[in-house]
Amino acid sequence: MSATQPAVDRVRVSAKPDWYESAGISLGIRVGNLVFTSGQAPIDDRGATVGVGDFEAQARQALANLSTVLTNAGSSLADTVKATVFVTDITRQDVYARLRAEHFPDEPHLAESFVEVSSLADPEWMIEIEAIGLVR
Repeated sequence: MSATQPAVDRVRVSAKPDWYESAGISLGIRVGNLVFTSGQAPIDDRGATVGVGDFEAQARQALANLSTVLTNAGSSLADTVKATVFVTDITRQDVYARLRAEHFPDEPHLAESFVEVSSLADPEWMIEIEAIGLVR
């Protein structure tokens, strides 16, 4: 027995300007009522790194970019169900925990992985955040 399911369209999520278009990747992809974001870096809408050497400033920018992508897909930070946070220094977890409580205050709390990596795509970046959000 085989079951056929209707095809679900993949819809590219973008912004104006789209800070990842030149890299050949999407800011996010919406599939049905889920949105999957690319890792959001601490960059402004021109692609310039924000807060060089300042973890909190970079985390705030990455969270702002994440919020923009989710909102443009019909979701929001409040509708985030899973996040993966990549950092170059795991000792910054306390700073991020404070920002997480500020940006994701609702319960149930989102599922999250907090991972230290040796480097990110740009050596000035200290954090990158990707997420899965619900579209209501």
